[in-house]
Amino acid sequence: MLCIAMDVYICRRLRRNGYRWLAWFNAALAVLTAALATAIAVMPLGEATTSNSAFVTGQYMLYTFFALLAPKALGMLVYGIGRLIRQRWMTVCAFIVAALVFGIMWWGAIVTPGKIDVREVEMAFDNLPDAFDGYRIVQWSDAHLGTYNGRTAIVERQIKAINDLHPDMICFTGDLVSRETAEALPYRDILASLHAPDGVFSVLGNHDYDNYVTWADERAKLDDRKALCDLQTAMGWKLLNDDHVIIRRGDDQLVLIGTENFGDRPFEKRGNLAKAYSGLNDGNFKILLQHNPYAWRANTLTNSNIDLMLAGHTHAFQMMLTVGNWRWSPACFRYREWGGDYSEGDRHLYVNIGTGMVGPPMRIGATPEITVITLKKSR
Repeated sequence: MLCIAMDVYICRRLRRNGYRWLAWFNAALAVLTAALATAIAVMPLGEATTSNSAFVTGQYMLYTFFALLAPKALGMLVYGIGRLIRQRWMTVCAFIVAALVFGIMWWGAIVTPGKIDVREVEMAFDNLPDAFDGYRIVQWSDAHLGTYNGRTAIVERQIKAINDLHPDMICFTGDLVSRETAEALPYRDILASLHAPDGVFSVLGNHDYDNYVTWADERAKLDDRKALCDLQTAMGWKLLNDDHVIIRRGDDQLVLIGTENFGDRPFEKRGNLAKAYSGLNDGNFKILLQHNPYAWRANTLTNSNIDLMLAGHTHAFQMMLTVGNWRWSPACFRYREWGGDYSEGDRHLYVNIGTGMVGPPMRIGATPEITVITLKKSR
C-alpha cells in the first residue's frame, strides 16, 4: 500500500507540474513493480524442487523491484525536504538523486560482479619457520556458484586469476553453493583446474549444509551435502571437515587446520577445534580455515594459539565504500571483523569478502576479492 500511495503521489505531482509524459512513465513503472511483487510472492523459491534458473530469476525480479522502488523513495525524500524548506531547486536534486541511485544499483548488478580485486597482503610472524618465509597463500571464498546460473565465463576468469598468481597453497573458505550441489556441477572442470604445489584446501560454509531449501526428508538433505563433499574431493581439493594436514619444507613444518562452520546466531556452531587438531597450543605454526569470522573471538583466540585464521562469510554485505586504504561497509554493524586483516598481538585474522552473491544479485563497491597472503618471518 505504501508503494501504491507513493506512486499515486508522484504521478499527481508530475501532472500538476506539466510533466505528463513522465507521469505516464512512472505509472508504467508502478504497474511493473506491482507485477514483480505479485510474481515473487507466488514463486516457490524455498523448495528443493525449484530449479536454480527459477531461483536466480526470482532473485533478479526481487532486485528489480527494489531497484525501482529505492530511487523513487530517496528522490521523494529529497523533494519533500525541498518543499519543507521552500527551495524549488531541490526538485532538480530529487531527479538527480533518483537517477544516481538507479545507476549505482544496476552498475552493482551488471558490472561489478564480473570484476576481480586481487589484494596483496603481507603478514609477519616471529615464530614462522624459516623455510616458510615468503610462503604464498591464495584465499578465495563465498563463490555461491548458483548465482551465475551455469554461465561459466566469470568463474573461468576468477580461476585463471588464481592460477596465474602461482601460489604455494590455495584455500577456499566456504559457501561453494547457495542452495544445493547441482549449482556447482557446470563448473566442475573449471574448479578442478586449480593447482598449487601444496594443494587446494577447503571448508564448508553455512550455505553448504543445504539449509536454505525445503527437502523431501532429512535423508535427501544429507545425501546432497555428501554429494558436495564428494564433488570437492573429485576435483582434487582436500576438504578439511574438523581435520588438519601438515605442510613440510625440509625439516620445517606448518599445520593447516580446517573446521566446520562455527557461526553466530542463527547459524550453527559446528566446528570442533579439538577434534580437528589435538595440539592446539603446541609450538607449531598453525593456520585455521573457518568460514565465519565470528569464530575468531568466540573460539579461536580463547581455545588455541593458532597464528592465522582465514575466514569469509560476510561479503561486506555486498556494499562497500573505499577511499584510499580506508574501507567501510554496513557489515560493520553485524561483524566486528568483516573484511581485511585484523590482529590481536601477534595473532592474525583475514576476512575475504568473497566472489559470489547471495540474496540481492549485486555488489555495490564490494568487488569480488582474491587475496594473496605472503607469510614473512619477523626480523
